[in-house]
Amino acid sequence: MADRQLIQILTQLRSSPASTSYADAAKLLSKAKLLLLQLGALTPTPSAPQQLLALARETYEQGALCSIRARNPEAFTRYVAQLAPFYELPASALPPNLPERNRVTGLYLLLLLTQGRYDEFHTELESLGTREGGGGSVDVEGDRYLGYPIRLERWLMEGSYDRVWKAMKQGEVPCEEYGVFSEILTSQIRSEIASSSERAYPSLPLSSTKSLLFLESEGAVVDFAQSRGWQIRDGQIFFPPAAAAAAAAAAAEKDAEGGGVGAAEKEMSQMVIENTLGYARELETIV
Repeated sequence: MADRQLIQILTQLRSSPASTSYADAAKLLSKAKLLLLQLGALTPTPSAPQQLLALARETYEQGALCSIRARNPEAFTRYVAQLAPFYELPASALPPNLPERNRVTGLYLLLLLTQGRYDEFHTELESLGTREGGGGSVDVEGDRYLGYPIRLERWLMEGSYDRVWKAMKQGEVPCEEYGVFSEILTSQIRSEIASSSERAYPSLPLSSTKSLLFLESEGAVVDFAQSRGWQIRDGQIFFPPAAAAAAAAAAAEKDAEGGGVGAAEKEMSQMVIENTLGYARELETIV
């Protein structure tokens, strides 16, 4: 009887994920976990039948997806931890459902990426090729869900922000839940580009800065500029002299110690900005 109730709850969670509020989903998930407790399958045991283990795994997967849609990273992380022992079971005990597993794993990689937890990101990535449960044969970079955060991380590390913009703008997001992180990444990229601008230039035209930061209006540029302490005069944005002086001093020190490192860093910042501006202009002509 309990397993039938569990199936009904999971069917309800699957059927209308977008229209089910997080509060309602949380209630259904609480009921599902109580049923799992009654059935002795809250955590995997050697005596549990495959069908029951599969239902338990799906309960936690649905909880993880609901948590992401509700923008609740703490709950999502808890569900990922609860899924770990199920994902570590050998295929003989529980056949893997790779699409859903990769979907959740990809979301976890994106969460680590947006939180700047790069060491954990790479640790998780390294474990994918040797993981238990039939996952060793997965083409990680070629997978729809896993390849997306891997490409984003690589482009972010390279400073290829224009490629990240394209990935988020051209509908390359694998599914709805992945789109939740677009706003977070957008904010991070704007901050990185702004920092590069401060290091590379004393000032920039207001119109160029709008394109550079992918903001919708010059009013949004003004708000962003004020939040960073930038000054605006005669259609030009001037970066703080103190920040510029500090950046110049740091660059000079690096240049003296590393034989041109400071100049190379400034050149790299300029290249990042020029590449991003080029893509922004291309986008504007298309629109």
